[in-house]
Amino acid sequence: MSPEFSRLWAAAALPLGVLLILVAVTAILWADLAAAERAALGAIFTRPRLGMIGVLLAPALTLLGIAQYRVRSAQRTAVQNLGQSLRLIARGNPAYRLAPEQFTQLREVAEAVNELAQQRAQLLGDVQTSIAQARQGVEEEKNRFAALIAELDQSVLVCNRDGRILLFNDAVRALLAPSNAVADHQPLGLGRSVFGIVDRSLILHAFEIIEGQSDRGERESVRFVTAAADGRSLRVHVAPVFAAPGAAPAGAQRPARVVSGFVLLLADISADVDSDARSVSLFQDLVEGTRSAIAGIRAASETLIAQPELPGEERVRLAASVQGEARRLSERLDVLSVDVLKRLRQRWPLAQMRGADLLALAQRRIARRAGPSTRLERVDTQLWLLADSFTLVQALSSLAARLQEEFSVREVRFRLQATDAQAQLDVLWQGVPMSSETAYLWCNDSFTLGGEDSPLSLVQVMERHGGQAWYQRDVPTQTNAFHLLLPLAAEHTGAQARAPIATRPEFYDFNLFDRTPDGDSLDGRKLTELSYTVFDTETTGLDPVRGDEIISIGASRIVNGRLLQGETFESLVDPRRAVSAESIAVHGITADLLAGQPTIDVVLPRFARFAEDPVLVGHNAAFDMRFLQLKEERTGVKFRQPVLDTLLLAAVVHPDAPSQALEDVAQRMGIAVIGRHTALGDALATAEVFLRLIPLLAAQGIHTLGQARAASEKTYYARLQY
Repeated sequence: MSPEFSRLWAAAALPLGVLLILVAVTAILWADLAAAERAALGAIFTRPRLGMIGVLLAPALTLLGIAQYRVRSAQRTAVQNLGQSLRLIARGNPAYRLAPEQFTQLREVAEAVNELAQQRAQLLGDVQTSIAQARQGVEEEKNRFAALIAELDQSVLVCNRDGRILLFNDAVRALLAPSNAVADHQPLGLGRSVFGIVDRSLILHAFEIIEGQSDRGERESVRFVTAAADGRSLRVHVAPVFAAPGAAPAGAQRPARVVSGFVLLLADISADVDSDARSVSLFQDLVEGTRSAIAGIRAASETLIAQPELPGEERVRLAASVQGEARRLSERLDVLSVDVLKRLRQRWPLAQMRGADLLALAQRRIARRAGPSTRLERVDTQLWLLADSFTLVQALSSLAARLQEEFSVREVRFRLQATDAQAQLDVLWQGVPMSSETAYLWCNDSFTLGGEDSPLSLVQVMERHGGQAWYQRDVPTQTNAFHLLLPLAAEHTGAQARAPIATRPEFYDFNLFDRTPDGDSLDGRKLTELSYTVFDTETTGLDPVRGDEIISIGASRIVNGRLLQGETFESLVDPRRAVSAESIAVHGITADLLAGQPTIDVVLPRFARFAEDPVLVGHNAAFDMRFLQLKEERTGVKFRQPVLDTLLLAAVVHPDAPSQALEDVAQRMGIAVIGRHTALGDALATAEVFLRLIPLLAAQGIHTLGQARAASEKTYYARLQY
């Protein structure tokens, strides 16, 4: 049914209804009349007269229908105009206002719409102002952060989860500057993919390790070594950046943290490796040169002794003395060599490294030394090793050079596969077999490569890696191989053992740069501008005047509206008295747990140093403060900061609530309480409650510390005394 037909039908409904009513009334009256009355009416309403009534009634009903049509059309038009105006205000022009005189029938509605539009415009203006201020604050933080990063000597890259570079400093620009030898090196720049610099599989592998660390409560970070495009060795430290967690409903588990990006700290360790190589070379030259001279002395002295015809006993005595000195010098050098070798073996740490990168480094080193050609054969590119890349590459290069020099081997193949618990690296070549004696000597001889000698042998390198090396020949294929067993990198390898914490500590707060001494009193300061120490205590009982003592203190800090959960204080206290059974049933702290703990004389000064923020916050704080005040004379520690009580503030916000207990207030605020009736657990819960109370107090016009204290003093609970 079309809209026009609907309007016509609605307009015709009224006159038709009136006509039907007239017909019905006439029929009812006619049925109720007697025969004489009907005859009389029939004489009055003759056929001509009835025709006249019909002629008069038809225009009247028609005019009524037209009027109804016009009224409904006007109403419909007014409603349509009102709807269009509302959409214009909502979506197009918030400043547009309705003209009430144009909506005669809906004047009050139009005026109400204008009032709502005015309120909405004001709110939108406030929101836009807040957004602009927030953006300005974010931009200032970004600029400060960028300025700090730019001054660091450490090479830093910050990326989003997709690997797009968000920030980098000059140090990383210099580190990753492409060389002429690497024409296809991807340039560094904002918005570019970091996967053109660091292999994507390395980052994915790092994320897998980080997830395992997070599940175990360890500090999330990964270090590994990789090869740059130009052959340099880079040490990479990966740290995740987590997105802000969403609010979880009361009683629900906290949502899993989502990685929104990552930070890469890069360092070129090629110079360190070369420096180690040069140091080893110099030391070996010293040892070998000295040893050669000593060998000459020994040979001469032995000749003198072996030829007794040489005249003079003095010459014999002198020769024997030379021989003794030479022997002692040789022994001293042997001891020095062993000592330095031990230090070198301890000096080089094992680091996570992809096996394919290790072989790539070995291939480049062999090629630079004009060694045999190399080829990879069945190499697991996803295999990660725990390795000292320098000594392993040195060992592989030395083997390849020795095969070329002594067996004329033209090609060496590398194979890398995982075994049950280790990785097996095979060095393969075709040619004549090697005797077991030769293989033994090669495994135990010091490395020699291109005039550079090393005090290490293949066996010692394998011992450093907790593996082994052996030679084997496959007769059917005429293939020779040295097999090397190396450790696999576990997910937790390289993780620094740290005590698990609920969240990453706040190491900085850029808003502190804006803080200046405020000449006004604290009571005039806004609640959102102050710093707080939120604390709680557990005690032996409920009566401090009669000797009950503190047995635990816990506290956390709120700075610039943020709860710093990593900055906490927690300590048990030996009360030097018994703990009541009723208290143990609440907090579970027994005498066994308190034995050997520091006394209040030691703990309270430590807590006072932690609680240097201008305001203290507690739940039912009068109870805790009474315990602290009774220790002032004994310990000399006095707390003179103003105190806010979340119990009183909750009563201000929700005066009709049946309970203001911490767990009930937290439940109303949608806060999950963990570690209830432990000092630190209650302090953290109180801090979250306080942060939720601040905007609710602001809605009641309570913005400053003085206003909050005044409002607290008016509540019923403020009259309780301890």
